[in-house]
Amino acid sequence: LAEESPDSAYHSHGSSLEEEAAERMDDEEQERLLSYWQSVGRGHQVDVPRDMAEPIQQLTRNNNPQERQSIPFTLIQRKEKLGDLLYEKRQYGKAKWACIRMKEKQYEQSICLGFMKLMRYICEQNSSGLYLGITVPIVTIVHTNEAQSAMTQAVTVAYYLPDVLQDEPPHPFDSDIIIEEWPATIVYSRSFRGITNEDSIMREINLLAAILESPELCLRDTFIIAGYTNPAAANRHNEIWFLQRP
Repeated sequence: LAEESPDSAYHSHGSSLEEEAAERMDDEEQERLLSYWQSVGRGHQVDVPRDMAEPIQQLTRNNNPQERQSIPFTLIQRKEKLGDLLYEKRQYGKAKWACIRMKEKQYEQSICLGFMKLMRYICEQNSSGLYLGITVPIVTIVHTNEAQSAMTQAVTVAYYLPDVLQDEPPHPFDSDIIIEEWPATIVYSRSFRGITNEDSIMREINLLAAILESPELCLRDTFIIAGYTNPAAANRHNEIWFLQRP
């Protein structure tokens, strides 16, 4: 057997040390991100389990704004007043979404837990075994009573499947996640910032209802909250969507 030269022994030993250091840094990054999400979760009365460490890290590393795919739509109209954008009328095409229905005590708990389940699906817990990529916005379907004075507890958190996966969406390992095809829809969208909870959502619903010329054209008890920032962020960029009746 040929003897290993001291030089090659150094290189092989050196590379294993580098690998160990990289793994240690990897573990430290996972721990830091997990503890951050856990502290945010506590603020929303949500427990973030340890098995979320890897999806959180993967999503954070891949969360480059340039690489996020925006859900395609056609702009029909922009309504402005004194230079301020009041709302946009948009057409969204027929598309497949990964959806999960949640019914926690508080809206914030439902969207955080729903988002975590979808994160696992996006981060390799699917039949393709691949990272699927982030699309924005992540949306939540909420329901109110007919008078639009109170929200019901049940919500649906949904992730738009990237264009390349629309024809054959990977199957979720989590049986709570359902792949649904949504019909083409016209929405009236208004932007707002900050946290989303029952109070802020009802305020935005009433605000947009007052601005629209013909609110009777829209569904009265079903609305969408579109989130462009992850639920852990404080000053979130959101939209409220009214859905035009079919």
